[in-house]
Amino acid sequence: MSHLQEAFRKTFPAIMPKRNCRREPLGGSTIDRVQSILRRRVCRIEVPPKDIIEENLKEQRQHLVDLINRCAVRGESNSAIVTGPHGSGKTMLVSSVLREIESNPKVSKNLLIIRLNGLLQTDDKIAIQEITRQLQLDNVVGDKVFGSFAENLAFLLEALKRGSDTAQSVLFILEEFDLFAHHKNQTLLYNLFDICQSAQTPIAVIGVTRRLDVVELLEKRVKSRFSHRHIHVFNSLAFPAYKEVCKRVLTLPAEVGDAKFVKRWNQDIEALCSNATVHDVLKKTYQLDKSICRLQSLLLLPICKVTEDHPAIEAVDLVESSKHLGADSKAAMLHGISVLQLALVIAMKHLTDLYEGDPFNFEMLYNEYLKFVQRKAHVVQSFEKPVVLKAFEHLVSLEIVKPVDGHGSRTQKEYRAMSLLVTSAQLMDVLNTYPGCPSELKHWASNPLPS
Repeated sequence: MSHLQEAFRKTFPAIMPKRNCRREPLGGSTIDRVQSILRRRVCRIEVPPKDIIEENLKEQRQHLVDLINRCAVRGESNSAIVTGPHGSGKTMLVSSVLREIESNPKVSKNLLIIRLNGLLQTDDKIAIQEITRQLQLDNVVGDKVFGSFAENLAFLLEALKRGSDTAQSVLFILEEFDLFAHHKNQTLLYNLFDICQSAQTPIAVIGVTRRLDVVELLEKRVKSRFSHRHIHVFNSLAFPAYKEVCKRVLTLPAEVGDAKFVKRWNQDIEALCSNATVHDVLKKTYQLDKSICRLQSLLLLPICKVTEDHPAIEAVDLVESSKHLGADSKAAMLHGISVLQLALVIAMKHLTDLYEGDPFNFEMLYNEYLKFVQRKAHVVQSFEKPVVLKAFEHLVSLEIVKPVDGHGSRTQKEYRAMSLLVTSAQLMDVLNTYPGCPSELKHWASNPLPS
């Protein structure tokens, strides 16, 4: 047995992936069991079935399976990067492949899986400690890793480099791979890719990122050791398949227990997916975002509404969920500001229209506000300039208005160039639904004051 096998198998014979997809025993009422099953699906705890993924990503999935199998069975070291836009299914693809790998004893018994995330392991020191902890090496006691960064790195590299091509293979999954490229000197990436290129312990490094230019972020010495394998993931799911995924996510298995309830539920889901209103909601969601992640978000609210008193999902639930998903965040933010701040936003709108989109500053804004107050002094409360400035700074902190880049941060704040981030349509929608909005403000928004 090799040094690596001895170190790894003493106390930790296999590393489980972060997402454990084993079903827990269902307890409680039928509704509780339904909630448990469906929430696991839409909250991405449970990986979608293989055929759903192969509907869209068959070639990419097979490529990844072959790469990992060659590492685990033949001892071939390799590296690859899975790239694609947000929500295209990169993590889902990797998780699906890992589930298949684990179901094959010939592969899983000879493979250790290490999961890292660039959002969590923000520097190489934390990353090395996490690798050491997941491998349960000799300098780990409980969940604590002892030793300095240099000692941990040296210990890890010695364990990996002293292995042979027949040693137990190690698979590294690096989520948010582009963030690891920002680590100082890219020490971790250099050493992992270096081991891939040498006849030492067989390892496979799979990076997952949404940046297509991620290779350009790598230093020359790191880039030269990377195998330049790219697995591109783009969501090309057709609408009929997208609608079928929706139906399958909501369909219950027989294990829920109550056969009559399951039969009635599945019949209701069949009818729901044939409903014209639901078809329109799904079509609108699909046109905005084809990803299964977006579909899961759409289904979460209707699933959470399933209770003993409301034991089925209805079309109106999906319509309401769609409205929540499509809610305008800027408009929602404007509903929480004061009448004074709303008046300032209207003044900014008029300045933006007057100067055809050119920046404005606080002094220009205050003069516009004063013109309005002086004409409507009998109905609108007037505020001192420091109070108006404070209200304006709060709008800046909410990112309703922002400083224009390249106009100098050293400029006095009253004269700093600013631009409005709210459209006229958003502002008019807010004014129509703002509780207790003065009619003078609504009139001013539609009719700018004469100069």
